[in-house]
Amino acid sequence: MPISEADTGRRYPPTPIYEVTAGKIAEFAAALGDQNPAYYSDAPLAPPTFAAVPAARAWESMFADPELGLELHRIVHGDQRFSYRRPLRAGDRITATLTIEKVRVRGAAVLISSAVDLHDTAGELACTAAATFIHSGDAA
Repeated sequence: MPISEADTGRRYPPTPIYEVTAGKIAEFAAALGDQNPAYYSDAPLAPPTFAAVPAARAWESMFADPELGLELHRIVHGDQRFSYRRPLRAGDRITATLTIEKVRVRGAAVLISSAVDLHDTAGELACTAAATFIHSGDAA
């Protein structure tokens, strides 16, 4: 059965732990071309958009859910927002938990609003990565 408004509120289990390291932060910052010294220090902070890395593991669980019938080649990433309680930093061990917040069907397109909560192993919420995906289906 394809995704529908009835899937609003669907929540996925936390992902396996993702370890934030100084090397991963430096590599991500370099890919962005961002030379901010905060990303290369002895105790580096992660760039704000780094949260997309652990969040992607949670998105993968939604995309792979056979009950939703999503096809990755039909998905466009429409929007992305990050809400921080604290920055991610080297040494963090993060799990990501996805909730489908809203599903809107508009003809052959489905808009999926999701929120991924990133918690450390102490249970502290560090960040929420909200994203909207547009899935195009077959024309009716």
